[in-house]
Amino acid sequence: MKNLKKLTLLHSNDMHGDFFAEKIDSKLVGGVARLSGYVNKVRAEEKNVLYAIAGDMFRGSVIDSEFRGVSTIEIMNLLGPDVATIGNHEVDYGIAHLLFLEKCANFPIINANFYIRTNHRRMFESHYIAELDGMKILFIGVITQEVLAHTRMEEYIGSFIDIGEAAEEVGRICNAYNAIDIDFTILLTHIGFEEDKELAAILDPAWGVDVIIGGHSHTLPTEPAEVNDILIVQAGTGTDQIGRFDIMVDTDRNAVDSYTWRTIPINDETCPLDEEIYNFILQYKEVTDKKYNRIVTRFTQRLEHPLRTQETPLGNLSADALCESLGVDMAFMGSGAIRSKALGPVVHYADFSECFPFDEATYMIKVTGAQVERMLRRFLREEAFSGAHTEFYQLSSGFEVAWSRSLQQFKKLFFNGRALEPEKIYKLALSKYHFSNLADFLDVTLDEVMANGGFRIVATSYREVIEEYFTTHQHMHREVEGRLVIEA
Repeated sequence: MKNLKKLTLLHSNDMHGDFFAEKIDSKLVGGVARLSGYVNKVRAEEKNVLYAIAGDMFRGSVIDSEFRGVSTIEIMNLLGPDVATIGNHEVDYGIAHLLFLEKCANFPIINANFYIRTNHRRMFESHYIAELDGMKILFIGVITQEVLAHTRMEEYIGSFIDIGEAAEEVGRICNAYNAIDIDFTILLTHIGFEEDKELAAILDPAWGVDVIIGGHSHTLPTEPAEVNDILIVQAGTGTDQIGRFDIMVDTDRNAVDSYTWRTIPINDETCPLDEEIYNFILQYKEVTDKKYNRIVTRFTQRLEHPLRTQETPLGNLSADALCESLGVDMAFMGSGAIRSKALGPVVHYADFSECFPFDEATYMIKVTGAQVERMLRRFLREEAFSGAHTEFYQLSSGFEVAWSRSLQQFKKLFFNGRALEPEKIYKLALSKYHFSNLADFLDVTLDEVMANGGFRIVATSYREVIEEYFTTHQHMHREVEGRLVIEA
């Protein structure tokens, strides 16, 4: 006879400071207070419940930015996950600050692959073992260098480079702890849904990994992917829904016997409100409202940014603001640095700050026309459109680019009405984050830039540049005008 025990596994990822509900079709949807209400409800109804968060609790909210993540950790302490792992945005405030925030948390934050270069000591606990109803559940936290570009600015911090090294580290931990009769093993990853599949495919079945709960790509699957007998899930982004596994664990085989999985909508019809956490968040909101309620500008209409891998009206305006303000020939604005899907027509400082949460220097680099073409080709590679979470850019005025995905070539590539001159030097503005990752993101090396005449910092805060431009240019408007046309 099988020895079966039920495990209810709840999970979130990429919450990005989505603290408050919004009204959609007359329903209040999302918000941490109702998410907490649902988690508490399930904990009261079921015997064996675990709640895990797969990275990116931070960023996306003025409450998070104003208090540099301390507010988010305090709110998460009330929400009470059993375990969490870090995502790429957990390092936005710096590694030292993240270590401080980890000490503020009342729940374990695990990561197996951050280490100090000099002695190779891990910076976080690599794993967490939850014990309930006689079961031992092993969680391992994984992230890869691909999504840790910010850490390249911290010379003493290292991380594993690729999926293969991450798999080896998982194997080391499983080998070390399977001897203490682990009944179930879960990877908490923040590398993207497609990358989770790649990772699952190369894991040794003897290591006993049962489930991967992931993040980073904001994927909302209709059912778990299954690779190498490992179930792989995400729960989209924000707090509009939560993932739920109900698993019958065979504790003799230390494996899944059967399961159901679904995403649960978080709304006022299905989830009770946790008033304690709601009132706690309001205390932070009262502080930020006083500072962030002023009006920055007014557009002629609402400007959209619905998808990061296409030209958008809001992206055009943002790139133009940098280009015109800094007196360069062209600007690349990271699509992912624009965090709102729309802005305006009246832009309050709170809306502006949530849309542009990152505040870092802007660099001017000198590149040839041939190198600009190579940069465009790099971020337009097919990975950008096939689910991988690659960097993508909004282009300043003057570009006319038509890219054929089927042919993998340009159908048109003009700048200011004429072809790019291969040997001509152009001044290009981009943020420090993208400058620090030139080779990976844009296929141009720092040595090449230096050979063209080098680089310099032209602004210490690109967000301030955009804010000043918005403030001094009222009633602005932008449309999709063919700066970047992508043919299927």
